[in-house]
Amino acid sequence: MNKIKAVVIYGKEDFRYEGAERPKAGENEVVVKVGRCGICAADPKIFHGKAYFSQVVYDHAPIVAGHEFIGEVIELGPGAKEKYGLEIGDKAIAEQIVPCEECYFCRRGLYHMCDVHEVFGVSGPNGGWAEYLKYPDRSLIWKVPKDLPYEVAITIEPLACAIHGVERANLQLGDVAVITGAGAIGLFMLQVAKLKNPQLLIVSDPVDSRLKIAKELGADVTINPGDNNLVEQVRDLTNGLGCDVVLEACGSSAAVEQAVQMLRRRGRLMEFGVFAEKTCIDFSIISDIKELEIIGGHLGAYTYPLAIRYLSEGLVKTKRIVTHNFPLKEWREAIETAERRTDNAIKVTMTPESS
Repeated sequence: MNKIKAVVIYGKEDFRYEGAERPKAGENEVVVKVGRCGICAADPKIFHGKAYFSQVVYDHAPIVAGHEFIGEVIELGPGAKEKYGLEIGDKAIAEQIVPCEECYFCRRGLYHMCDVHEVFGVSGPNGGWAEYLKYPDRSLIWKVPKDLPYEVAITIEPLACAIHGVERANLQLGDVAVITGAGAIGLFMLQVAKLKNPQLLIVSDPVDSRLKIAKELGADVTINPGDNNLVEQVRDLTNGLGCDVVLEACGSSAAVEQAVQMLRRRGRLMEFGVFAEKTCIDFSIISDIKELEIIGGHLGAYTYPLAIRYLSEGLVKTKRIVTHNFPLKEWREAIETAERRTDNAIKVTMTPESS
């Protein structure tokens, strides 16, 4: 059978569930049968053309959507078995980015900053919203324990991103940290940050049901910024000093403005959110008043093995985070559920019909 079902992007608000060519493995390539695929916060923005990189996606259309996926190896091209240590029947995941291995950044080990910047379902390889998916040559592929169920393994990608964000924030013993946004990335950041034993972990989100989950997963304090003055509460909790670190995981302009206000002098803002629009903050606070550090976070460089281990050992929990799963053919309802947070949705995933 040469045809498969996939969600194909043609343009703004033009995604189609249709037949596509079944991929075949060439040299150093791996084909997987997709067991589960996920919806990232960026995906609804891509659909509506609100992500800053939406036009990049449309320029590569038609392209199969999705950069969150996990699958079972069904075909190994020449050299792939030796290169990746895989066998037919193994579970395997590829990182979101396929680096060129030759640009300035790749040569310095910063492959997630690759100039070519090919990302599954965005700017090159077809994505994982399909029954079958090919990991092309130069993919960064990791073997996943067979006993890690798909409903857990599908969170490897967002967890890897969260780990990278926490590492970029340079969270230290004794720090007071605020996480803004209790979506999947924020809740994973919370659990990873907890492993570093900071002095105080505060989670902010305008949705009370998410704050309840954050509390269950280890937040010391939760604050709804719609009901409380977040900046004042953080200052009160720190005897007027302000927090050491803010991990921004919601892509909100208001959250960024609050972050620079609640940080202490020489505090650190780690920005991981994907924004639908440009944001503006008072840079005099960053420079003249507080001398803040502003740090970006992008993808999950070098963190996939840790993410796989944390999930396998139960150090990071997913049960309250993966809230919904749809058949792939119901992709539109899945996107709307994720975007509108219907029925307290957090991480929404999809299962192809062949799985």
